[in-house]
Amino acid sequence: MSSAARRASRAHAHRAGLGARGLEVELRRRVRGWSPTRRDLARWASVAAGRAARGRELGVCVVGAAESARLNARFRGRDRPTNVLSFASGEAPHPDRRALGELVICAGVLRAEARAQDKPLKAHWAHLVVHGTLHLIGYDHAREKDARRMERREIAVLRRLGFANPYRSS
Repeated sequence: MSSAARRASRAHAHRAGLGARGLEVELRRRVRGWSPTRRDLARWASVAAGRAARGRELGVCVVGAAESARLNARFRGRDRPTNVLSFASGEAPHPDRRALGELVICAGVLRAEARAQDKPLKAHWAHLVVHGTLHLIGYDHAREKDARRMERREIAVLRRLGFANPYRSS
């Protein structure tokens, strides 16, 4: 790689929130199949979290249906797999980094939803990473007013990332 290409790559990483002070993503894949790159995940989550992403760490774990169902039953009382679970983190793993939390994404559920909703797989991944990250910074959708606020934020973030409104049918 040329020095100009390296500089351009570092500049892109910094803008995407992947630089020394941006959001760090630890990606664990526990199932086979396609999932976005760590770089894409970091960019999507970083844009969603905004200033809250600076100097933070996010864990992303891609799991199968059985593990998703087990976690969903344990933490939400729902005995079925779900697309994304968000776990806020209270403990800092390093003195100079603070954990934002962890997203557990069920690739099979996500893929089936994208297919059923006739959405591009990458766009649905982006939506669920944004959605889960917003939960980590305090957004919720339990009440209708909060759901509308969260939806507006998701749409704005996804538009900024170059994705269509996920709530409009194609």
